[in-house]
Amino acid sequence: METLQFRFGQGARSLAGIPQLVGVVGSGNLEVLIEPAPLDGACEIEVRTAAVGFGATWQAVMDDFHERWSLADARISINDNGATPAVVSLRLDQAVESLISPSTGGTP
Repeated sequence: METLQFRFGQGARSLAGIPQLVGVVGSGNLEVLIEPAPLDGACEIEVRTAAVGFGATWQAVMDDFHERWSLADARISINDNGATPAVVSLRLDQAVESLISPSTGGTP
């Protein structure tokens, strides 16, 4: 197992509602827990993955995610069991769409 940490500052979109869990940890899949958190406008992401050695790939996926959503005051926890980057992006988008505040725009 490998644990990766990402932090993006100065987000523009806030989350509304209670924590949400999307996806299922299973072969080739992952689960994403997303929740509002007081982080001074930042978004923190923790990834626990069974696929060791893919830090650069995770960084690219997280950079793309941040460019799409620019979340503020959000904490995301990912439990991965070998999901492809496309599946990771899909699950992240599903998680955000379940909590995005209508006043900040519901689409990327």
